[in-house]
Amino acid sequence: MASFDEIGGFDANKVEPVSRSVLPAGDYDAMIVASEWKPTKNQDGKYLELKIQVISGPYQNRMLWDRLNIQNKNAQAVQIAKGTLSAICRAVGVMNPNRSEELHQRPLKITVKVKDDGQHGQSNEITAYKSRHVGGPTPPTTVPPTAQPAAAPYQAPAVSGQPTPW
Repeated sequence: MASFDEIGGFDANKVEPVSRSVLPAGDYDAMIVASEWKPTKNQDGKYLELKIQVISGPYQNRMLWDRLNIQNKNAQAVQIAKGTLSAICRAVGVMNPNRSEELHQRPLKITVKVKDDGQHGQSNEITAYKSRHVGGPTPPTTVPPTAQPAAAPYQAPAVSGQPTPW
């Protein structure tokens, strides 16, 4: 349990509430800002969770997440995940990454749709990853300075086969 005393307390009367709605369907300039291997729900596989930041426009700095089921009993899920990872690699110009961090901080274009599962309400789903530039990947030097995250990029722990301590 976290104590608000550690940050000097908190009074909701002094802060306006924030309501986050889904992003409208469409194309957005974005970049991957963090990635992490996580176990599947039934603990028999792994997925790569990507944290993606919109880097321009009215939704600048909004975050989206995507999960790539790279290691899964379902062969179709793995095929889809590897195809998505291939699209990301091509969009950012890193064709043979050794670590997911090599895909971070490189602008790309994402296509977002709005879905509604009837039970949890509306959410966003990334349906495509593309280069921001016609004819090839985005050069890594074109990241707008205002889109840089305030903190250092997330460094995913090495996968050791052991569960994470948290």
